[in-house]
Amino acid sequence: MIESDEAANGPGTARGPLERVLVIIPTYNEIASLPGILDRVRASVPGADVLVVDDGSPDGTGELADDRAAADERIHVLHRAEKAGLGAAYLAGFAWGLEQGYDALVEMDADGSHRPEELPRLLDALEEADLVLGSRWVPGGTVLNWPASRKVLSRGGNLYTRLALGIPLRDATGGYRAFRAGTLRALGLHDVASEGYCFQVDLAWRALQQGLVVREVPITFVERAAGTSKMSRDIVLEALWRVTQWGAAHRWAQARGALDGGRSRSAAPRALGRAPSSRR
Repeated sequence: MIESDEAANGPGTARGPLERVLVIIPTYNEIASLPGILDRVRASVPGADVLVVDDGSPDGTGELADDRAAADERIHVLHRAEKAGLGAAYLAGFAWGLEQGYDALVEMDADGSHRPEELPRLLDALEEADLVLGSRWVPGGTVLNWPASRKVLSRGGNLYTRLALGIPLRDATGGYRAFRAGTLRALGLHDVASEGYCFQVDLAWRALQQGLVVREVPITFVERAAGTSKMSRDIVLEALWRVTQWGAAHRWAQARGALDGGRSRSAAPRALGRAPSSRR
């Protein structure tokens, strides 16, 4: 079930109040950008907590996060021994947040590309949804400071995902999103092995398959001003391979279901020698 600003109603998880919100920020060598993003999150949503998930950054990002946590009870830090990928960092953050009893869990990049000032709109939308995606490619969404080649890659990847999986999402690869705790529990996170863009597609795809309400709201995505992008050729290739695999499996299951349904419908009249009746 997909919702956009002009979309519809549908089944979802039981939606309670969103009293406790956790913003999860994975980091690896983000010492230049983390202080500013923490300040902006705390100013934009003062009632939310922040969890920094640091993958053993050699530049001192983890130590900086510890200092901020010592001075602010709403900032927490989860240290991991080594860099293990974005997906694994978020899964660790989700597990921590669910164990601590948060009602909503938010994905946010540390580099400033996801504007904390827009987080209240995502949380407002989550009041009537199970998963909210901050979307660059719905009306009202935009990207700043990207070259044309990067825009083509993102738009093209999302178009391919939409066609391969048969989903209506305009921005399934975006990483600025808010989940209800019940949504994460429903997604079967124990067998998620994808990373990068593919991780984001995976979770959105699982939510749609569960019949949950997924809503896209427009955001302004800003290319990082400090640090180094984590985008790589391997991330793009993984997304292409996994989406193709998922899409093929999905189409095959649909085809088999249609074929089996057709066989069962045609078999009954032949066995009975007449058209089936609704009477008993």
